Amino acid sequence: MYLTRYGEYFTSEWKAVATLFAIFAYMSTSTKSNHIGRKISRIRELRGLKQDAVAFELGLSQQTISRIEQSETVEEEMLEKIAKVLGVSAEGIKNFSEEAAINNIQNNYDNSVVNAGPTLNYQCTFNPIDKWLEAIEENKKLYERLLESEREKVELLKNRA
Repeated sequence: MYLTRYGEYFTSEWKAVATLFAIFAYMSTSTKSNHIGRKISRIRELRGLKQDAVAFELGLSQQTISRIEQSETVEEEMLEKIAKVLGVSAEGIKNFSEEAAINNIQNNYDNSVVNAGPTLNYQCTFNPIDKWLEAIEENKKLYERLLESEREKVELLKNRA
C-alpha cells in the first residue's frame, strides 16, 4: 500500500493504473503537436487577449472562437484573419512551439548571456524605503514650518487687538 499526499492509502494496482494514465495523458498531448486550434489559443493567451476580444475583431461570436480553438485544423482564410488579429503570420501560428517561445524569452529577456545585445539594468540603484523615509521627514519639516508661520500670525493678531 502507498500513501498519497492527502494521507489516503492505495494499492500497487492503483499505482499502476495512475502511472499508465499519466503516460497516456503525456502521449496524447505530445502527439497532437500540430493542433492549430491549441496554437491559436496559446498565442491568444500569450498576447493577453480574451476570446471575446478576438471574436469582436473578427465579427464572430465567442462560441465560434472557442470552437475554432478546439478544432485541430482551421481553414486557411480564417487562419489568415485570426493571425492578423493576433499580430502574427499564419505561418507563425502553424509553426508555433511553446518550448521555442519560452526559450526565446529566456535567451533574450532574462539577463541571459546568450543575448549579445545591450543589457538593461532592472535593479534599483537606490533603496525605495530610504527615499520614502526621506520624503516623510521632509513633510514633517514643512509641516513644522507651516505651524510656526501660523503661530506667528496668531501672535501678530493678538498684539493688534
